[in-house]
Amino acid sequence: MRVPANNLRWILALAVAAALGWSFWKSAGWLQLCAGLAVFLFGLQCLEEGLRQLAGGKLEQLLARSTGTPLRGLAFGFTGATVLQSSTLVSLLTIAFISSGLIQLAGGIAVILGTNLGATTGIWLLALAGQNVSLSPAALPLLVFGMLAGVAGPRAKAAGRVALGVAFIFLGIDQIRAGFEQAGGGMDLAAMEGTGVAGTLLFVLAGLAVTVVLQSSHATLMLTLAALATGRLQLEQSLAIAIGSNVGSSVSTAFVGMLGGNRSGQRLALAHALFNVATALVALVLLVPLTWLMKTLAGLAGFGDNALLQLALFHTMFNGGGVLLFWPFQRQLAAALERWLPERVEQAVPADATAHPAAPLQRLRAVHLSEVALGSVDAATAAVAQELRHLGRLSLDVICQALCLPAAQLDADSPDPALLAGGPADGACFDADLLYQQRIKGVYADLLAFTSRLTLPMDAAHRQAWARSQAAALQLVEAVKGAKHLQKNLGRHLHGPPSPVREAYLALRAQLFSQIRALRAIARERGAGTAAAPLAALDAEAAAFDARFREHLFEQVRTGVIDGLDAGSLLNDQGYTARIYGSLREVIDAAVAGGHEPLARASGTEAVAGS
Repeated sequence: MRVPANNLRWILALAVAAALGWSFWKSAGWLQLCAGLAVFLFGLQCLEEGLRQLAGGKLEQLLARSTGTPLRGLAFGFTGATVLQSSTLVSLLTIAFISSGLIQLAGGIAVILGTNLGATTGIWLLALAGQNVSLSPAALPLLVFGMLAGVAGPRAKAAGRVALGVAFIFLGIDQIRAGFEQAGGGMDLAAMEGTGVAGTLLFVLAGLAVTVVLQSSHATLMLTLAALATGRLQLEQSLAIAIGSNVGSSVSTAFVGMLGGNRSGQRLALAHALFNVATALVALVLLVPLTWLMKTLAGLAGFGDNALLQLALFHTMFNGGGVLLFWPFQRQLAAALERWLPERVEQAVPADATAHPAAPLQRLRAVHLSEVALGSVDAATAAVAQELRHLGRLSLDVICQALCLPAAQLDADSPDPALLAGGPADGACFDADLLYQQRIKGVYADLLAFTSRLTLPMDAAHRQAWARSQAAALQLVEAVKGAKHLQKNLGRHLHGPPSPVREAYLALRAQLFSQIRALRAIARERGAGTAAAPLAALDAEAAAFDARFREHLFEQVRTGVIDGLDAGSLLNDQGYTARIYGSLREVIDAAVAGGHEPLARASGTEAVAGS
């Protein structure tokens, strides 16, 4: 009998809880160790959240400005990981910016190198804090001040969150150390064979596994330092664990980046994993000379008898060596990643609909939206901008198919008169309703779902840009829906013999196609000041055409050239052409109302301008 996935998760969770409960009952030292680890992890979370709230949007702004040169990217990664004490947070933010097009891959690689170097500062702090001095007395006032700060406003609350984080980290360190001391011989890992290749690899795998489970290399290193300080680990064993924790720290980043990002984000996630794995392999191969060098430098610095500081020095040495190893090859690595992970090729509408009457087109989905982008307002806004360009290109493709005209004519210097005056002789006339279902609906649904999941606070400029983006997406869909209705009569008459009704539909099609080309030209100007006058002229020309078309139509009805049924259809379809033009015009309005950098990327201008 097959067990449902939800039930299986509950069963596993209950089994783990039962096993932990039994182990806590059997060993008070193990309970104290796990409790200390939980308090330590909670302190790291509070510290990260508080620092992130204090930084506000400045962290994202700094990242966007810090990738102009590799050295600036390295400095940002180092500083961000040092201040936030979370290389994972900085790495995921970088992946989000890469995925959203705010920074380039080469700049992101430099940031990743910097975050790995910045992560080494944390173990120095933990090593200094892990000496035989109780930190609980310093934690108690921090707990009081941290709670009191919560009533003094948002920024004071964020500062209080930082104070609480530091307090819980101090308390956790004491509890972890006490847990190892109380556990006694049952936690004596130093008794395990730690020499030889097999023993070293065993501890490397242990460091990797613990880091993946705890989702924190800091927690793994804190456990290692506590075990080392109480004699439960040998120095050589702790060095192997540190190497494994370095690899484990990239696993969660790589997992999120590979599953939740687009191709650009996946490339950076893979770069992070490659850096950590390659650095670990080099450190393992050179473990003996690196250990000798570490002990020599520690003796010269005056802490040759302090195993905790020696571990911190080793951690810094092999990470710094990895940065030196990768630094000259950043561009080559970026080029290789682009070859290994090329952009996905989206299925195009075949040029000839009649040659593929039953060829199904896959339902397209959003390609630029990723879960990691939801961690930053700027990244999410830029991701929506990219997806609007994608939706805009698809929408214009479908509208051209509804008009039985090739989309390539939109970019021609001047449209082919023979195509505008004739029927769909080239077969470019797919069912617009089917294309809407296959090429528009899925992308629009993903956009709606993505915008509904953003819960970060936004300032007024971001809220305006977000609303314009949502309006632009809706208007693009409305334009496609208008084209679906227009195609019903238009396609039938274009396939029919010459007649006054057919000529009227050809005039409607030529007018709409001309308007779309004009809107694209205006959109490329990208500015309210430069767009206002041509938009007003285009609006006036559209109104004049509508008046002439209706006047000529009524004249033909009076003279019996066209009957009332055909006239009614033409008037309805004129309304659809006006609806298509008006919807695309609204997209331009949403675009030129922007101009806030980097929010201008979300304005929707490119949606009509094309990519």
